[in-house]
Amino acid sequence: MAKTALVTGAGSGIGRATALAFAKAGYKVALCGRREEALKETDSAAGGGMLALPCDVTDPEAVEAMFAKIESDLGRLDVIFNNAGTNIPATSFGDLTWSGWDKVVGVNLNGAFLCALGAYKLMQRQSPQGGRIINNGSISAHVPRPGSAPYTSSKHAITGLTRSISLDGRPFDIACGQIDIGNAASHMTEAMSAGVPQADGSMKPEPTMDVTHVADAVVQMAALPLDVNVQFVTIMATKMPFIGRG
Repeated sequence: MAKTALVTGAGSGIGRATALAFAKAGYKVALCGRREEALKETDSAAGGGMLALPCDVTDPEAVEAMFAKIESDLGRLDVIFNNAGTNIPATSFGDLTWSGWDKVVGVNLNGAFLCALGAYKLMQRQSPQGGRIINNGSISAHVPRPGSAPYTSSKHAITGLTRSISLDGRPFDIACGQIDIGNAASHMTEAMSAGVPQADGSMKPEPTMDVTHVADAVVQMAALPLDVNVQFVTIMATKMPFIGRG
């Protein structure tokens, strides 16, 4: 029986690449994202057969309905790549607004919580019990970029969420790990070729890496038996300014 995977933020970038990698590996794949048309494009790129589930991950009722649909249509959930995220332009802390903060934390943390919780509950009640939750952290889960307080705070919080789920999930064979990604080429990194703020106040271009390497790493994490877990992994463009940042 084919394993099942849910990818959030599956309409573009890392999410789309990972959904395609899961499909290539033989998984039945459910796609979550706000834009139905983008999910259809991901499905089309895989040759069809994916379950497209338009959903606002910040809406508790919508997330609950999404997991009910996964359970009814796919029967179970073996892995979720909890990937949906957003950001705002770099903003010095004193210039931040509540709306900017709330937007980033709402998707990156609250949305990740709701999706992890829905997956956890389904993995608890399904038979055989268990599954794997893979949270998308970031290099920003370790160190910030200038002007990134909302994003960095949300990603530091994801690390705490990952650790807590890992501990609480043990009795139910629910494994939880985190992939911290640095400069995977996507719409969120397009500006890096022109230059991004550095800790010394300068603007410099940064190298990126092909997003398929991230997707392959996620699938590799998911392929492990549930008594083995990649707790944290960092995958990044080799020459990006992370080691030594600041």
